[in-house]
Amino acid sequence: MDFDLGAAGFCGVLLTGGTAARMDGIDKSGLELGGRTLLEISLDAFLDADEVVVVGPPTVPTARPVTFTREDPPFGGPVAGLLTGVDALLRPARLIGVLAVDMPHVSSDTFRRLRTACAGRDGAFLVDETGRRQLCGVLDAAALARVRPGLQRQHNMALRALLVDLDLAELPGIGNEPRDIDTWADLRDHDA
Repeated sequence: MDFDLGAAGFCGVLLTGGTAARMDGIDKSGLELGGRTLLEISLDAFLDADEVVVVGPPTVPTARPVTFTREDPPFGGPVAGLLTGVDALLRPARLIGVLAVDMPHVSSDTFRRLRTACAGRDGAFLVDETGRRQLCGVLDAAALARVRPGLQRQHNMALRALLVDLDLAELPGIGNEPRDIDTWADLRDHDA
């Protein structure tokens, strides 16, 4: 299946509700880099999206219209966040982008490359130099619906377990794209 990058049907789910355990539990979406919050930077990555759902507390303001929602119970992990975000979409989507808010080097170009890479597949995810899949990808909505678990299995389910039966392309990151901010040292060294 080929995807027209300009066609409607690409929506984004931005995950901001993690525990940030290695950063004293702070809300990472409010951290600033170059005078902009991680939330603002991450929303720029969804420039081409018809709609964006932010899964996490609405504690950081944004100029872009987005829908804020929260998984129940909170801190349910990336699968709970992704599926809660998909459920909150107001428009039908053929492709769903998912991104963790702590990946400030992901751009709209990253998502364009991911959408191209997933043509004929169930999705595509960014991988780092070791081949480790990052929390940045694009999924075919129909494929996601096929593997979606019951609500009771969403909380703390590993993303790898949800996606195990899908045909996913792996897209090597360019430069710092696959780097995330998990510690205060990561924040300090984010451009290194």
